[in-house]
Amino acid sequence: MIEPVTQAQLDYLKGRHVACSVSGGKDSTAMALWMIENEIPFTSIFADTKWEQDITYEYIRGELTRAIGPIVELQPKRGMVELVQHKGMFPSRLRRFCTSELKVKPIIKYLEDQLDLGIDCVNAVGVRAGESEARSKLSEFEWNKDFPAETWRPLLRWTEQDVIDMILRHGVMPNPLYLKGASRVGCWPCIFSRKSELRFIAENDPDRIDLIELIEGKVAVAARARADAKGQVLPRDPTFFQSRSGTGACIPIREMVQWSKTTRGGKQYDMFAEQPEGCARWGLCESAPEGEDD
Repeated sequence: MIEPVTQAQLDYLKGRHVACSVSGGKDSTAMALWMIENEIPFTSIFADTKWEQDITYEYIRGELTRAIGPIVELQPKRGMVELVQHKGMFPSRLRRFCTSELKVKPIIKYLEDQLDLGIDCVNAVGVRAGESEARSKLSEFEWNKDFPAETWRPLLRWTEQDVIDMILRHGVMPNPLYLKGASRVGCWPCIFSRKSELRFIAENDPDRIDLIELIEGKVAVAARARADAKGQVLPRDPTFFQSRSGTGACIPIREMVQWSKTTRGGKQYDMFAEQPEGCARWGLCESAPEGEDD
């Protein structure tokens, strides 16, 4: 059940302005709509990684802006493609520089600029406890000494259905990628994408797979040159995806796509993979009756 803003929350926010981080995803969209519903003043900010799907950019600058008002787009020093080519490596679980360079630093700069103007901000993020075990342990408000503003998670105890209900009751269309069957619409793709997410991208946006393959080639050249300059031998070419088994094995994107099409264990092609529910999940259409083709 979606609860209205509490007096305790209003007291906590008193005298501070809310910077609402939006991404074009359902959670942050619902968060902004909830604030509008509860008459909480806020400014929407979008950390542009330069690695979103074109549909997401169109949604943010079109439907989402119409629904929640102007969105301040924060730009990184280098976007995702330029960043990995500059470093000659890809982000990994241990070196997650994509998050720090493309999202955290631009947001910190924005918040610091607001402080210079005498505006004390709270950074609201659309994080839900139900998304993962780690997130279930988070608190609604959190202060980080390295961050120039307190983090607020107003949706922490919401369910996914709460999010969908909030968006639909305001008459806002969700990001079209959801209606196509995407389970998430953030970085396209994230280095931690699930098997189903990679398969969806490979089937619906093959150009992105081609781009990753091209970048892998360029980063490999840079990495080899760097190793040669140090008199070292590069053990393996860096790739966008790396094994999560702890070995750090680099797996080329084409191999990852083939793996994404297999059943559990990766030994047999999944000929009957379930398709994501898409618009049916949002209650915007109905599945065809059993035995009836579309």
